[in-house]
Amino acid sequence: MNFDIFLSICQNEVDGFIPSEKQMFENFFSQVKLADRLGFKTAWVAETHLSCQVQKRNPFAVIPDFKGEIGLNTDILQLSHLVYAQTQQIKMGSAIRNILCNGGPIAHAEALKTFATLHSMQASADRKFEWGFASGRFPFSNIPFGIRPRSKTESVAWKALTGRIFLQATEIFMRLIKGEEIASKDVTPIALKPEHFRSEEDWQKALDVYKAEGGSGGKEIPIPSFWQFDEVGVIPFDAPLELINFTIGAHWREAHELANKYHPCGVFNLSITPPEVIEATHNYMKEVYNPAGGAWNRSLMPRTVLVFVSNDPKLSIEENNKKAREMATKANQSYMTAIQGTIDPVRIAMAVDNALAGHPETILQQVKERFHPEDRLMLWFDFNNHNGTEVEEAMKVFMEQVAPNL
Repeated sequence: MNFDIFLSICQNEVDGFIPSEKQMFENFFSQVKLADRLGFKTAWVAETHLSCQVQKRNPFAVIPDFKGEIGLNTDILQLSHLVYAQTQQIKMGSAIRNILCNGGPIAHAEALKTFATLHSMQASADRKFEWGFASGRFPFSNIPFGIRPRSKTESVAWKALTGRIFLQATEIFMRLIKGEEIASKDVTPIALKPEHFRSEEDWQKALDVYKAEGGSGGKEIPIPSFWQFDEVGVIPFDAPLELINFTIGAHWREAHELANKYHPCGVFNLSITPPEVIEATHNYMKEVYNPAGGAWNRSLMPRTVLVFVSNDPKLSIEENNKKAREMATKANQSYMTAIQGTIDPVRIAMAVDNALAGHPETILQQVKERFHPEDRLMLWFDFNNHNGTEVEEAMKVFMEQVAPNL
């Protein structure tokens, strides 16, 4: 079993307290250095773009009740250079890089190839970089960069269209990474079809608006590309891609197949994903995974898992279990209330049940019962917790008392 760590650098309010940006980054570097010493394989770091607090002032605030910033890391590549220079063995990973904002897929392809080239010249070049990419969690991060409805048709069809936009961005990004020289006319065009919508009614609404705007009204709705460009090639051309592992943060097979058409690419997933979906994904990825990466294996699907450890020697195992579950409930309750504005007891209970929570012996049994021996877990210790001492102690307990038994 492979153990990674997920670090959020989430500057949110916990028990009425919001740490400074400096303190958040100091906690991060302290934790990632400890993770390196403890033997975690990869430090996956959340990435966020544009202030949640400023966005709250605008109409249609996404998380109006959230106090603070969802994350402070805006550039995993810059951050990774610093971490590699200060650690000995841990790898870095983006969880997850948004390839739609900040210039779109062309800019991100160029940035990654530049990073790979510079990384290859450092003493840490023997440690690969894990590039996780997706379309971003919040639409407001993409809007300033032109990813927004440009017509009534696009507005009505937006929920269906966003997935198609990401697929087009993925194709552009992967082809440029691979070294192709392409123009926008060479990229697969977007064409909305009935199967892209959640219902026949949604499709018909979009089709009617498209006709009203002068469209022909056939069996699909053509959408002009969001990226118009003449032939381009991304430099450095000789970037050592063997130093980069790719993982896509999309949940549907079409995206997995598309990315692997051009380069070996793993898949992110969540611990709350139903077991049957996890196994079905592993099964079809054996066929889909690009053969240049070798045979598909379970470590190519990293999965986030919340961890709440209680190891108080003054308490019994049962009492430690109860204390850890209380920690998990409080953290999830506070976070979900901030994100959604209301408390959903059912969702909180599900989140707690899916977390690893309890005394170390209990957590050991939970891991054995819930996960395959070859799974790759992204353990999340800092969830809604700014107490660096507590976070680091939980990391130590897991890696010293749980991991050796797995």
